[in-house]
Parts: sequence; structure tokens; C-alpha cells
Amino acid sequence: MKTSSMASLWKSLVVVLLFSGYIAAAADGNGTQETQRRPIHHVGRFGFGFLFPWNPQPSPMPQFPGVGFGGEAPPENGGDESGAQTNFLGSWKIHSENAGVSAMHIQLMPNNNKAVWYDSTGNGLSEIESNPPVCRKRVGGRDSDPPQDCTAHAIEYDIDTAQIRTLNVGSSPWCSSGGLSKNGDLISTGGDKDGYKAMRILKPCGNCDFQENPRALFSNRWYATNHALPDGSFIVVGGRGSYNYEIVPPDTLEFTAKLTELDFLGETEDDGGRENNLFPFVNLLPDGNLFVFANYKSIVLNPYTGETVRQLPDLPGGSRNYPPSGMSALLPINLAAVEDGGEENSVVVEVLVCGGNTRESYRLSDLLRPRTFLPAFNDCGRLRLSGGAAADEWEKEDMPSPRVMGDMLLLPTGDVLMLNGARAGTSAWNAAAEPNLTPVLYSPDKEKGNRFRELTPSEIPRMYHSVSAVLPDGDILVAGSNTNAFYMLKEHGDRFTFPTELRVEKFSPPYLAPELEKYRLEIAEGRSDKKLSYGGEFSVAIEFGNGLIKKDEVKVTMYSPPFTTHGYSMNQRLLILKVREVDILGRITVVAPPSGNFAPPGYYLLFVVHGGVPSRGMWVHIQ
Repeated sequence: MKTSSMASLWKSLVVVLLFSGYIAAAADGNGTQETQRRPIHHVGRFGFGFLFPWNPQPSPMPQFPGVGFGGEAPPENGGDESGAQTNFLGSWKIHSENAGVSAMHIQLMPNNNKAVWYDSTGNGLSEIESNPPVCRKRVGGRDSDPPQDCTAHAIEYDIDTAQIRTLNVGSSPWCSSGGLSKNGDLISTGGDKDGYKAMRILKPCGNCDFQENPRALFSNRWYATNHALPDGSFIVVGGRGSYNYEIVPPDTLEFTAKLTELDFLGETEDDGGRENNLFPFVNLLPDGNLFVFANYKSIVLNPYTGETVRQLPDLPGGSRNYPPSGMSALLPINLAAVEDGGEENSVVVEVLVCGGNTRESYRLSDLLRPRTFLPAFNDCGRLRLSGGAAADEWEKEDMPSPRVMGDMLLLPTGDVLMLNGARAGTSAWNAAAEPNLTPVLYSPDKEKGNRFRELTPSEIPRMYHSVSAVLPDGDILVAGSNTNAFYMLKEHGDRFTFPTELRVEKFSPPYLAPELEKYRLEIAEGRSDKKLSYGGEFSVAIEFGNGLIKKDEVKVTMYSPPFTTHGYSMNQRLLILKVREVDILGRITVVAPPSGNFAPPGYYLLFVVHGGVPSRGMWVHIQ
């Protein structure tokens, strides 16, 4: 018998057995199905359902797409208009009381359950000894501190257990840039002092440490931005006094650097020490060009020729980049909306920029005395970059509260989370006031006027040099905050407005409400494809819970975990993938992104979102 015929026979047999169990369950007329039905094992390691008469405990009834075998479907018109409904506004918990190193830069690493973060080697001692011991002459800090610095300035943090492994970073990565390479290595570029032109590589292995080349880059890269390109190389854009960019290969420290001038960066720098164009916002577009935003202006750039392809409209109001430090992210790219045979370049791509402050705000907050902290902006600008007619102006909308130095993260559901930062002032040491403790959820698919929702506030100020990261289980890791020139803590008798923050928090967004757990699916990783090819179909197997599964309630998203520092998450993108089928055996057939223009090669977290509730993410690799 042919394989296809055998498969059809098995499917028919499974359905007959399921209906037998269903009818037996309904025979008593009480409508329960839980205690009277014939036990049926849910889809497991064999890939299809079996009837087990000898099973002493009733198993949950499997739920198949479009078939009402009991359970509970996510209610219509819920929290995200298409998902399950909850009044839960999120919750906070302390994950570690002292991580030893205050997180200025953070990167979630693939497959090893770790996050890496670091600060500076040139601002005194941290609060954790390096292990094994590595000592250097102390730079910065208190006069009373030891002359030798034997503390660590980088750690690998277990996101579940909070265990710490110290890392040795040689040159100073203060205010540097970075991202994950196509092989899953952390690439760190630039910094200050001896790190201006440094490039570092950290592989995700149990005993790996940073490898460095202190002279790898052509130009100084202090306050620069990284972004992966379609071939897996990195572009490093800007930095203090660097009106140019360079493209560096992944996974090697030895290469010939090549510089390309970018006059746009000089044109967007404000004089008098204000700058206002550092850490430019950079995003890869479906045509392979880059969106580059600095201060209040933006362009579309061909990274290979240096040509400005398109001038974009100014975002009115003031400055959005460091040091007024607004937030920005490319909104989720919905590949599911592309019809079969349609043009991928027709996909709507939009960028969101929120917060910041006036073009004079940094001069007032840091360069003049007494300091004056101007109220931060509470507005957002949203601009269509591709897919249909280009927008000739930004769509403006106000957040519930002003924010500067905040983080903007894309959630597995396609919503946007804004958190951390302050309500007044700018970036720089002690240059801001009024912590903004309240996260905000932004739902881009809702109607204007209904997109923002305030969530449960934290009790810990996260000011300058704070970070956050989306974790595989959907929690948000929040760490850092150091507005001081060195670590200032109460136990050292230091005087400060805000202490150096060493506590680590986790924030659970509304989709992790306890009452929504019944809608949360589980990816069966052992039966799912983890290596993807551009444009190809792949399979994701799910374990069934108690909810009814329908194709139109399932969304598969693919998230690029960013490198986050100074309120900007570099390389961050979320793709909503096309779902071909959700079959009765618990397999979801999904179409991978069509090219590296949509998803540069490398590691991503893949989520199955059921009625607005994401599964735990599974690491996948695409090339």
C-alpha cells in the first residue's frame, strides 16, 4: 500500500477512535466528557493519537482545528481584539538581589538559557570578583578603592536560576554596540578609551570567554549602532565624531576594514555639545536597503553604495536619539498577509518612534549649572516605509505618560512593550528625574486612540544605563540602572540620587495571566523543525492543552532577540509567518521568510500564539 494511502487510513482511524471516545463521553447526557469518556492519549512522541484502554487515568481530550471536542476556545474580542481576555495588568518579581554587574548592555544568547551583560572597565570596581581572578590597574572609582581592579565587568546570567559566571572583557565596551552573528556568537563593537576600535566575539559555550581585537575597526565606534545585513555581515553606523559606517564580517576578528562616508550623520548633529544623533535607529527593509534615523530626520540608505535612496519626512517635535534618547522599533512584519504568488515587497513595513526631548534638553540637563530637567515627550510617530504609497508625514499619537531613556520591545504576540526610563531630563550621569515606573502596552493593530494600555508599575527606578530583554517563556528580564560615574551604593556610604542598581527583575505581561494558561500551547521541540530555509515550508508540532485549536486562532511569530543598550534594541524584528495548515495530528505547517532581507541569517525565537497567548519560544536557525 502506498505511503499516502497508509497515512489517510491512519488519519481516518484516529478520527473514528476520537469520535468513539466523544460519543461514549456524551452518552450519560450530563455534558461533562471529563470523567465518563474513554481515555485517549494526546499527541505524543509517536506523532499521532492512540487509544489506551489500560490507562488508569483519563487523559485530556485532544483538541483539533475546527472540531469542538470539549475544552474552551479563547473568547472573541479579548485583550488583543482577537485573543483571550484578561484584566491582568502584569506582575513583577525580583529574580536576583545582586547580579554583581550593573547591566548597561544585554544580549540573550541562543540555546543555552543565558543572557550576557556588561558595563565598562573604566569606571571603577563592580560588585563581583572575577573568577578565575583577572586583575588590572583600576581606572575610575573612589580614591579609597584598591589600586588594582580584580572585579568582573561582564557576566553570563542564567535566566532561570540566576546563577552567574563572570566573563573577562579586556578593552572597555562602555556605550558600545553589538548583536548576534549568524552562528549565534555575540559580536561586540566599539566602546571608549582602549575600546574605541575594538571588536569582540563571545561564543555561547559553557567555558567560552571574549576574544578581542582592539584595532579591528576603521573608525572610533562610541555610541554607534549595529545591524545585521542579508548576508549575515554587520553594518556599524556612526558614533561620536564618526560620520560614516563600515561593514564587518561575522565570526572573525581579522579583516580589512573599509569605511563609507555618511554625510547624513554630520547634517543631523546639533552643535554646542548637544549632538542628539548618537545611537542612530537602523532597520533593514525588504528591498535590502536600510532605514536610518538620527535626531529628527531619516533616510533610506543603500548600505553597499552609500547612496541615499530616499529622503523621508522629518519627525516634528524635537530630538529622538541620544542623549534625548527616545525609543524606536520596526513594527511586526506580517508575512501572513502576503497572498500566494504575491510580491513580498508589497508587505507593509512601519517604524515607530516614541519619546525623547527637545533639542536643547541635554544642554540644560548636563552641560549647564544648575541643571534643568525638561519634561520628556509623550508623543509617538509612526511612518510607513514600504508596502503601498509612501507616507508623506508621520502619524502622531500620544503615550499615556512622557518617557526618555525607555526601552521598546516587540512581544511574541506582535504588541509593543515600553518600559524603564524617566519622565524628565535626558541620558547622561544624573541628567534625569522622575522615574517612569509604569510599563505601557502598545497594540499596533488597534484603532488609533485605543492602542495604549498602562500596566502594573515596578517599584525599582530604571534610569540611565538600564536594559530589558524578552525571554523564551514570554517574561521580560529587566536589569541595570547606573546614573553615576562609578558604582554608588548605600553600603559604601555613597551619596547619590539614584543608586547603582544590581537587582534583576522579571515582568510578566498580561498574556501570562494565570487564567490564560489554559490557552497556552506547548511546542514539541523533538518533533519540530529547527533548521529553516528561506521560502521553504517547515513543521511545528504542538502538544494539545484543554483549548479548542482553530487555524484562525493560531499565529506563528519569529523574533530576533536584540542587543539592547541606552534605550535602543539593535537588530530587533518580529515576523508574523504564513500558516499553511494546522492538521488534526497537531502539526502546523509554516512558511519561512522569503529571504535575508526579511530575516538576516541566524538564530530566532519561534512562538506559536494561540488566541493571543504565546507558547514558550523555540530556538530556530535560518540561512
